[in-house]
Amino acid sequence: MKTFATTTLLLLTTAFCLSCNSEEDEYIYPEHLPNLTERTYAGGQTTVFSEISSAYSVPATNLSFEQEEQHNSGDALFEATFITAPAVNNPGLGPIFNNSSCISCHPKDGRAPFPTVLNRRSGFFFRVSMPGEDPHTGAMIPVSGFGTQVQNQAILGHTPEASFAVSYTEIVETFEDGTKVVLRKPHYRMENTYIPLPAGVLISPRIGPPVFGLGLLESVPDADIIAASDPDDHDGDGISGKVNWVWDAVSRSKKIGRFGWKANTATLLEQSAAAFVNDMGITNYLFPQETGAGQTNGSDGLADDPEIDRQTLDDVAFYCQTLAVPAARNLSKLSVRNGARLFELAECAKCHTPKQRTLQAPIKALTNQTFYPYTDMLLHDMGEDLADGRPDFLATGREWRTRPLWGIGLQDMVNGHTEFLHDGRAKNITEAILWHGGEALRSKEIFKKLSKKERADLLEFLNSI
Repeated sequence: MKTFATTTLLLLTTAFCLSCNSEEDEYIYPEHLPNLTERTYAGGQTTVFSEISSAYSVPATNLSFEQEEQHNSGDALFEATFITAPAVNNPGLGPIFNNSSCISCHPKDGRAPFPTVLNRRSGFFFRVSMPGEDPHTGAMIPVSGFGTQVQNQAILGHTPEASFAVSYTEIVETFEDGTKVVLRKPHYRMENTYIPLPAGVLISPRIGPPVFGLGLLESVPDADIIAASDPDDHDGDGISGKVNWVWDAVSRSKKIGRFGWKANTATLLEQSAAAFVNDMGITNYLFPQETGAGQTNGSDGLADDPEIDRQTLDDVAFYCQTLAVPAARNLSKLSVRNGARLFELAECAKCHTPKQRTLQAPIKALTNQTFYPYTDMLLHDMGEDLADGRPDFLATGREWRTRPLWGIGLQDMVNGHTEFLHDGRAKNITEAILWHGGEALRSKEIFKKLSKKERADLLEFLNSI
């Protein structure tokens, strides 16, 4: 009797264990999985092997001694807190601004989370404009009294332009296996504006993205980006990547947009200069006028513009150009390789292009590099649910630049969160995928049809690159 009971218990225990792991145990990996070994060096020769909280903050490994010195100088400035002028060190903040340092919007050179208190200093802000475009540059039409970015902070004696507010509606997505995911769609507005807000203002929220590996993206040949575009979908695959031709403040001409959520900036020098003046209210040689010039709250009354010298701006731009890319990890695992297969099957790679290259580059360390950012750097229609309704040069209100995926699996380690998309609405990678629409709708639907095991493998692959 005791033997029978023991045997029965063992059988039941075994059956229970098998049922717990049945999906994984029964899953048979395809015979020919992709070899991912070459993708280990995600940043080519700039790659750094780091999986700790400073993984995004390491200089490229192939810099010269002189370049390392300039990188370190830029690093110190990137982390510096700027204060109200006049001051001995780091003056120029405000009079209206969003934050007081670069690192506050890009913590540990990574991605800022959605703020727990919306109107505290953070990496979150609003882009704004009026309908239409400048006939000469194609740039957005500024909002009278607010410009093209809303500053929700101000120095003593001045008033912020506005405060930010948000409400949510829920969207339920259901996987084929019955698993449900509840997405929260944000609806943004401005409150407490220092002057009445004109009618028809277009609002687009933003959160600061990671800044590592940007020098490599800046050095991808124009011809390669153009060759990958297919604005009229001539090949009939439903993907119509588009180049955003933007006005470049450096060359005073039209160039390919590479940076920003809508690829609205051509160079890292301009990106850095615009962040100084718009995010911190610090004038510089590219943008020597206060962002609030002509506004009742936009002048500090000081004749000190530009507030930072050329070397300061150049060093910060160089720092962003020369941050290393963390190496990809676990690429030999069957589950990761299967995830890469599913990534291709779901047609994710049609926009998140794994491989890019450089030829000649202004910085020798970035020349002749093969690297794996998982982006085509093009604009794509992402559907109505992600639409901000605000055009930006050639980008429509439904189009966004393909976000590079490299280093995505280290974000939780570095920044302590897994929020994604332009406004942080996605709480993890699964939610980010489920927000995809428009040209990416087919990919989302394929993802929803995968088994639990297959979804896990795909996510493991993404967290490995």
